[in-house]
Order: sequence, then C-alpha cells, then structure tokens
Amino acid sequence: MQAEGEHLKGRGAQKNIANRFDKHQHETRADFLNYCAQEGDEPQNLKTLFIDTFPKSIVNKVESPDVGMGFSLNSYQGCEHGCVYCYARNSHEYWGYDAGLDFESRILVKRNAVQLLEAYFMRKSYKAAPIVLSGNTDCYQPAEKEFQITRRLLETFYKYRHPVGIITKNALIQRDLDIIRELAKCNLIQVNMSITSLEEKTRRLLEPRTASIKKRLETVKKLSEAGVPVNVMTAPIIPGINSHEVLPLIKAAADHGARSVGYTVVRLNGAIAGIFEDWLKTAMPDRSDKVLNQIAACHEGNLNDSQFGRRMRGSGEFATQIKAQVELGRKKYLKGRGIDPLDCSLFEKYRPGQLSLF
Repeated sequence: MQAEGEHLKGRGAQKNIANRFDKHQHETRADFLNYCAQEGDEPQNLKTLFIDTFPKSIVNKVESPDVGMGFSLNSYQGCEHGCVYCYARNSHEYWGYDAGLDFESRILVKRNAVQLLEAYFMRKSYKAAPIVLSGNTDCYQPAEKEFQITRRLLETFYKYRHPVGIITKNALIQRDLDIIRELAKCNLIQVNMSITSLEEKTRRLLEPRTASIKKRLETVKKLSEAGVPVNVMTAPIIPGINSHEVLPLIKAAADHGARSVGYTVVRLNGAIAGIFEDWLKTAMPDRSDKVLNQIAACHEGNLNDSQFGRRMRGSGEFATQIKAQVELGRKKYLKGRGIDPLDCSLFEKYRPGQLSLF
C-alpha cells in the first residue's frame, strides 16, 4: 500500500480528485487507510478498465485559434500514458470521471469510430480538410495494441485519400508504418512525435507509461527514412524540469530526421493545477516551490493563462528566454527543412458516390 508522501509509481496523478460536476464528493479517511494497512488491502483499484462507448459523432471542429489544427478525432477518451501535465485530463470530468487517477485508468474505447468517420465523409456538402488524430488523447496509447481502432481509421483515410495528422508519444505507431508510408507517398499524412525530455528519469516521472526516449527517437528516424514528414513537439517545456533541454532536444530531433519542431510552455488549467502540485511534492519535493514559481512567472503570476495567443507560449522574461532558445535551435539544426501542406484534392476523386474514376 502507498504510504503517505510516497510517490505512486506507474501513474502520473497520485490520487483521485473531486469531479467539479458531481453533486456529491468523497474523501478517503485515515481510519479506512489504517484498516487497509492492517488487512493488507489496497484502498483503491488501480487496474486499468476499458469501457466500450458508441458516440454519435467522431470528428470535432477545433474552435481554439492557437492549437494549429482545424479538426480532430480521438479514438479513446482518457489516456493510460498518465502524463501528469496533460491538458486533456479536464475533459474526463465531462464523462463522469475525475481528472486524476480515473483519467489514466478508466479508458473509454470508441468502438464505432470507423463507421462514424465514413459517415462523416459521405456527407454531400463535405470538403476535405486535415483531421488530426489525438487532438485530445493519444491514439497510440497502450489500448491501441489490443483494439486497433487507430489502424482501421488510417486504413479508412487511405481508402478515401483523405489528409490526416497524428500526434503521439508512443512507438506503437511503427506497427502501422505500412499504411503510413502509403499515405505519405500521396502527401496525405504528417506525424507529430512528442518528446519532452532526453533524460529517462524525468520521462518516467512525467510520463510514466509512455515509450522510452530511445524508442521515440528511433521512431522519428524510421518514419523519416520512410519518407514521412515528422514534426517533433518539445512540449510542454516546464521551467525547472526540462527547460534546460531545449537545444539538446532540437538537436536530437534534427539528428533523427525531423523536419521541424514545435513547443509549448506548460500551463496548469482547471483540475491539472492541483494534480500537478500534488505530484510535484512527491516526485520532486526538493524543487517543487522553484518549479511552481517559475511556471507562474510565465503566466502573469498564475499557474494558468487562458488568453488565446499567449497561453501556449507564455509571457515574461522566462518565456522569452525559452522562445529565443527554440528559435536558435531551429536556425542551428533545422535550417532549410520544413513540411509542406497536406494534399486535400485527392478526396474528391475517391469520395463515395463520385463517378470521376470511371
């Protein structure tokens, strides 16, 4: 059983937290914990549960003007990767779960995702525009190994020659290199690989169930060698934790074939602030105050900033220094590289009901 103040290994969040939408809340009492300790029982079930869902729609229009995508599609809700800083944690509350341990242990599986995507394509008024897999939660999280929803979605994108983007931090994407390679030949895909640190110790604490840094860099190289345009997301940059790695991260990305890099400065919106602070006190107690103060220095004295255009990059001296490092890294290691826009024209030839192929 986890002792008070002990870091819970294998999970990002260290406990369940209250769902802001629930009328009733519960707390774990000390006498219950003492009873569990005496009986040798665990006070909570940390085993991951996969829950089948059948939503009515699958493609989401992205209204936020500063996230770099127009439409997103999520194969799963919740994410077993357990990244403690993940902005998607807040969305789990809309499903009746909490943003803490529930987010990474109660995974909703969208069983009818492929059928919904095809129905979306079949609308007469539809015009092709890139759709990004994992706008919210990782489409290659561990659940994908069993359910293979993402692979079937990629097959559907290729069937209709529709442009698609992928955001992931899991080497499982290598499994689908065959179909990704075919999409790349038609300029229909871009992969965004998230690499937050080059230090395994940091990675295990921040992102406990993700692929190792070695495997992620290997994935960037294999995708690049296959002709797939890869952008590496050095995100989020967390002051006092990985902010010293900006230039080494960009160099490693370039050395493994990435064509571009992106970044964000961490912001702790909604329930994530409490989750992150609780994690920081057990994972890095010696620097918790320093890290929180430096994050606040990037967001007008707060842990979160919701203003479009500023929230993703931060403001102030520290954020300016991070931006300067990224710009220097791009000039030094990625000069002359870039990623072309995806081709949206092929879809009309392959869309349902068209006779242009005959």
